[in-house]
Amino acid sequence: MSDGLITVSPGSAGEGRVRRPRVLSPLREHLRDTMWFAPTIGLIGSLLLWWAASEVDAELVRLLQDDEEYDTLRDLNQLAEDTKVVISTIGSAMMTFIGVVFSISLVAVQMASGQFSPRVVRLYVRSRITKITLTVFLATFLFSLMTLTSFDSEQDPRLVTNVPLVEGLIALLMVLLSLLLFIAYVNGTLRMMRIGFVIDRIAREAFRVAVKHPTEEELADDRLGSETTRITHDGRAGLLRDVNIARVVRAARRQGVVLRLLPRIGDFMVPGTPVFAVHGGPAPGRHALRYAVSVGVERTFHQDLGFGLRQLSDIALRALSPAVNDPTTAVQALDRIVQFLASVARYPLGTLRHRDRRGAVRLVQPVPDWPDLVDLGLAEIRGCAAGHPQVTRRMLAGIDDLLLLAPEGRRAPLLRHRALLEQAVERLVPEAADRDFALLPDRQGIG
Repeated sequence: MSDGLITVSPGSAGEGRVRRPRVLSPLREHLRDTMWFAPTIGLIGSLLLWWAASEVDAELVRLLQDDEEYDTLRDLNQLAEDTKVVISTIGSAMMTFIGVVFSISLVAVQMASGQFSPRVVRLYVRSRITKITLTVFLATFLFSLMTLTSFDSEQDPRLVTNVPLVEGLIALLMVLLSLLLFIAYVNGTLRMMRIGFVIDRIAREAFRVAVKHPTEEELADDRLGSETTRITHDGRAGLLRDVNIARVVRAARRQGVVLRLLPRIGDFMVPGTPVFAVHGGPAPGRHALRYAVSVGVERTFHQDLGFGLRQLSDIALRALSPAVNDPTTAVQALDRIVQFLASVARYPLGTLRHRDRRGAVRLVQPVPDWPDLVDLGLAEIRGCAAGHPQVTRRMLAGIDDLLLLAPEGRRAPLLRHRALLEQAVERLVPEAADRDFALLPDRQGIG
């Protein structure tokens, strides 16, 4: 994250539309992009579970000793000794399972990076089943080790202090859970190696960002006022991952100003890059905007409307490269690109307005406009598609569908791409019959 923001000279004003601020900070999304958080929580939970189970076992021993049930206690102690070997075996076996999980994960990540796109690796990092499996394996390993420390060397039932029966039972249940999760993990990893599933995951992530945008345009009756100053980035260089909207709105409300975000989510920023334009008064203090923007080494889906299209376009471009030559994968990517563009065809794009709880605009945020999204989804694929009739037919069918769904004012970019695609096919395909075939719209490409 970046907390370095400084104030500089004024610039120009901007326009915007309505958007309510998110209450939760982007911290949850940032933690999902890590592999350490869930296992750490699992290890802490494992220690707490062992402590609770140990207390239960110790209390059970005390109750039996108070009732002078020494024969029962001797039998339980013998049973616990018999399970000691099993618990020890569990501890050593879990390390083998953990190694297998890491090996499978690394192979899956390497295959996905080489076959699809390096940007899809984050799907594996964010995979819930991978994190849950690793967490339970580590927790089972730690719980087994702690259970071994609970075994009492004293055999006299009058002097024994702990008989780890509950701990042993919990360890066995955790092993059973680990085995079930391992089956689910292998199944999930194999699914993530299939291009159809990867494209579907990317599309669903993109739709989660799209549904956060307003579906109806509200009257833009708010005036930003004159720009008084600018706040610049003074942290490390990197991509603008997201903005803590709730924090920025709160800081602007306390200062009585409107903040206008200058870069778009996904832009690369260097120290000195203007981040916010301040309208209507002095800039909020440095502390008020601490951790307001997050800068990292890669883009995320959290607030980036165009990142899904970027990944889908990358997959299609790699599939159309001479080294891969897989137009069917490009058609699958185009299916989701058309689906995404159709879902946002009537959204008010370009700018979002975030309001405080009283309804006053406090943050104006730029987002990709309709022509930007259309170009992102179609331009690069169109440039490589002329020699692949399966792709040209699918793209023409997708553009025709979007022309039916998009409002009148948003049809120009679609018509431009359709005309450019037809020109490219006419230029590169010499035979008239082949040109007619390549320019025939078909939702399955060729089938």
